[in-house]
Amino acid sequence: ANAEINGRVGDMGTDGRLMPGSDGSVYHVNLLEKLLIPLLSKLSNLVPDGGIWLNTQRPEWNDANNALVGNGVSVVTLCYLRRYVAFLEDLLPGAEGDELAVSTEVLAWFRGIQSALERAERLLGEGPMADRERKALMDELGTAFSDYRGDVYDGGFTGRTALAVKDVTDLCRTARAFIDHGIRANRRDDGLYNSYVLLEFCEDASQVGLESLPVMLEGQVAVLSSGLLSSEESSEVLDTLYSSPLYREDQASFLLYPEKQLPAFMDKNVVASERASGVSLVRDLLERGEGSVIVRDASGVIRFHPDFRNVDDLAAALDRLAECEEWAASVARDRGRVLELFEDVFNHSAYTGRSGAMYSYEGLGCVYWHMVTKLLVAAEEVVFRSEEDGSPEGLRDELARSYRRVRSGLGFEKTPAEYGAFPTDPYSHTPPHGGAKQPGMTGQVKEEILTRLGELGVRVEDGTVCFRPVLLDAGEFLDEPTVFRFFDVHGDAASIELEAGSMAFTFCQVPVVYRRTEGDASVRIVWGDGTEHAAEGDSLSKELSGVLFERRGRIARVLVGVPERALRRD
Repeated sequence: ANAEINGRVGDMGTDGRLMPGSDGSVYHVNLLEKLLIPLLSKLSNLVPDGGIWLNTQRPEWNDANNALVGNGVSVVTLCYLRRYVAFLEDLLPGAEGDELAVSTEVLAWFRGIQSALERAERLLGEGPMADRERKALMDELGTAFSDYRGDVYDGGFTGRTALAVKDVTDLCRTARAFIDHGIRANRRDDGLYNSYVLLEFCEDASQVGLESLPVMLEGQVAVLSSGLLSSEESSEVLDTLYSSPLYREDQASFLLYPEKQLPAFMDKNVVASERASGVSLVRDLLERGEGSVIVRDASGVIRFHPDFRNVDDLAAALDRLAECEEWAASVARDRGRVLELFEDVFNHSAYTGRSGAMYSYEGLGCVYWHMVTKLLVAAEEVVFRSEEDGSPEGLRDELARSYRRVRSGLGFEKTPAEYGAFPTDPYSHTPPHGGAKQPGMTGQVKEEILTRLGELGVRVEDGTVCFRPVLLDAGEFLDEPTVFRFFDVHGDAASIELEAGSMAFTFCQVPVVYRRTEGDASVRIVWGDGTEHAAEGDSLSKELSGVLFERRGRIARVLVGVPERALRRD
């Protein structure tokens, strides 16, 4: 297959790596099919009441957890899948009477996922799904994906078949029922939410249970971002974070994972005497001094053989031991108990990667600044949703204060001594034993651009630009006149004079001037020739927004009247 692909690359360039159609040219599909593929692939790996199964080498957002591949399940991805499903539900209803052609193999995959979820929907009750039913649904979903993959690998795409758009929206609604049930099932007793959980297969793999891992910051960010929680529930999560082991008081911010003390080297690989004596094979090996599996060291401590790296090494040693007639029967009898004892000692199934084994680089005790700013984005979205759903004013104010509190822990709000570095520079993380480390253009920069635009109230809704600040602090407006300097759409240096009681920023490289007003919100456009155009309310029309987006210099500036009552005075 690789040789065939390389041959196509030689003939047609890098497009040769793409899936070919029956005529040998690149196979093209429509937007609906492109939107379906990620939805179907994630639903194929759905673990009811858990999340999305990390069953290949995909460490998700946080690669410090990359050892979770195999038996790990991501609640984080489940939360973001909810956003994706909600996006599709919003996007598609206008075309519900339509049919669109998708690849025949994709349609078969779609039907397999759809029928599996519809049959199992009756199992979504108040409590968790039974372990056997969970595994049965996982098998159905996985088989649908496996059949699709096998068909495409073996024969490519064979044609297209009509799919009703309404069927897609129906699948989204069914999927959201499983997703919402799964997110709710991952609420912890402490009021926070799981980030990842572990699969526990029974011996014959006919049942799958779930085991929680310790609390992590990612899960709280994801659930706040999911859109599932009410404003009251979101406020509770934000409040609980500050009383949780994730809060690091000296930085007024949050750890990725709770601080813990790792065992010293000699405290690892220790088998308790009572556990060793409880397994006949282990007891007999120790008494006879047969050290290929388990030994007693010079201090009398019982340990598995020091050369074992993992359970495969132990299994191989047991196989060799079983070849000796003297031990064959004992190995056959106690093999499972020895393997179980090994897992109890090392707990390999719960090993997450460097997140649980190092004190730097996104490890233990670290504030990871990108994740903190992802929390800031999620908290801001919660504030916006509370405004949109008409939550009580007191609750909206409480959520705004929570947003401000998260923001106050960021570097630019600190002194160099507190931050341990130049406060306005982006850094990767702050470990427990020092200041901010690893400077660079981190993801924190992107998130803070998003949140700053949100604070300023700049939104694009249905192609129109709105100026609707609900998080803007009254203290940001000027006490005295000054000059605002910026670079215009042509890249030339420019400046405008600002009055007291105003503030300015650029959007699409056009200066936007906010002025406090006692009245209602207002927007005026100042054209390049000096003439003005008044818009209605707090938004530009689609036509005016389009002119702004074009960045051709036709608009000289935008003047916005911001009602005093909308400003924060926390």
